[in-house]
Amino acid sequence: MKKQGKRKIGWVIFLAIIAVLGIVGAVGWRYISKEHNEAKNLSLDAVNFSKLNDGTYIGEYEGGIYKWRANKVQVTVSSGKITDIKILEHKENQKPEFTGELYNRVIKAQSLHVDVISGATLTSKAYLKPVENALIKAQKK
Repeated sequence: MKKQGKRKIGWVIFLAIIAVLGIVGAVGWRYISKEHNEAKNLSLDAVNFSKLNDGTYIGEYEGGIYKWRANKVQVTVSSGKITDIKILEHKENQKPEFTGELYNRVIKAQSLHVDVISGATLTSKAYLKPVENALIKAQKK
């Protein structure tokens, strides 16, 4: 009889743990999916590259609902062309090679519509958004 009671308690504890993990997973997925959807729908269409004024401009992106992808960059425009992009602040811990490659593509293409880093589309968009915001300032001067 004692053995059956211990088994029942063991099963109850096991099922309770599974239930708690399921609830935690569902809540976590809800937060992640909101951030994911916002980044996925991020547009990069606000810049007219033929109207860039020379100078150095700061652009920021708050990083979505939960600020997980917040970034701040400095963009240099010379002779109407982007010549340099530097990261000033970032929340995501990306290797410099990642952002360097992405920003080199922007400088080479003189466009934000570049091939993003494979497997990191949403992160790439989050690194391009502050560049767009800086270039919007470059148009208003």
